[in-house]
Amino acid sequence: MTASYRYDVEILHLLVSSGHAYFGRARDGAAEVPTTDAEQVDVVSGKGIVGDRFFGKAAHMDAAVTLIAIESLEAMAAELGVAPFDPLLTRRNVVLRGAHLAPLIGKEFALESDGGLVRFRGGRPAHPCAWMDQVLAPGAHTAMRGRGGVRCQPLSDGTLHRGPAVLISPVSLDPDKAGQAALLRASRLP
Repeated sequence: MTASYRYDVEILHLLVSSGHAYFGRARDGAAEVPTTDAEQVDVVSGKGIVGDRFFGKAAHMDAAVTLIAIESLEAMAAELGVAPFDPLLTRRNVVLRGAHLAPLIGKEFALESDGGLVRFRGGRPAHPCAWMDQVLAPGAHTAMRGRGGVRCQPLSDGTLHRGPAVLISPVSLDPDKAGQAALLRASRLP
């Protein structure tokens, strides 16, 4: 990776969960699964976060780690006129402050924290599921479209730590746009 842009960010939360909480029918409620907001997580190249539900799953190799900007959730709550959301309810692995993530789709980038570095390839947008209306607030599913974060493939082994970090990007980013929705393609569905 020949990155030339460095941005000071903060890793606010590191979510690790061994199971899926949002599946089935919403009227059944979310599943009770162990979830940890870790101080640090170990990332394995091509596999994901050790202990997480997506770790080593073939269907998720290119999207094993999800990142989201807290500014997206803050903007959504303000738009919906509700109290701030618990970011862990979105089930994204890495919650960052100051990170404009949308331009990283299709790019190799890195997060440097506590002296260590983990490289990623931005895969696809992390689209919200309909459960967001139930667990965050009515209207959250629609509000989260285009700002649900990015699914990433880890390209190196390393450890991420909560706290100050540096986002190393091959493209120029605008941290002031961290909470804005990215342009989405029109749906092919009616």
